Amino acid sequence: MIVFKSSFFYDRHRTTAIWEKKKQMGSRDYMIITNNPLVMDRLKETRHVVYRDISYEEILREVRDRIHEGHTLLSHPLSGSVKPNETPYKSIMISEGKGEVDEGSVKLIENAIQACRKFIFKSDLYEESVYDDFQLIDWTLLESGMASADVW
Repeated sequence: MIVFKSSFFYDRHRTTAIWEKKKQMGSRDYMIITNNPLVMDRLKETRHVVYRDISYEEILREVRDRIHEGHTLLSHPLSGSVKPNETPYKSIMISEGKGEVDEGSVKLIENAIQACRKFIFKSDLYEESVYDDFQLIDWTLLESGMASADVW
């Protein structure tokens, strides 16, 4: 087998380590940081959910702080096609356990915070019924991520 030195190509040591870590994941190996009341209502009995009644950007900053404590980002902070200024809700999966600070997670969350700041907030301009739709969109994105994590 040919193994190239460049990280662009297959790195069997890194890939094996990631595979081994994911193989051991399950619903007890991650937590969910959210400001979505629907997520809290549906998962409070079965998952570790940290619910905060704060803004989208504040959720990103909370996740960033936990990443600096040694948690790893497990779902993309800008997942889905809804822009941060269009929805007030965000749910993000991070590792339950702590380790060394993961530089990839730090870069992703910092870039997400910067992207969030580029948009003018407008999610406070919607009718009340629209917020239920945004909660459902966030829930659906999270549900997909949990399904992937739980099979590992």
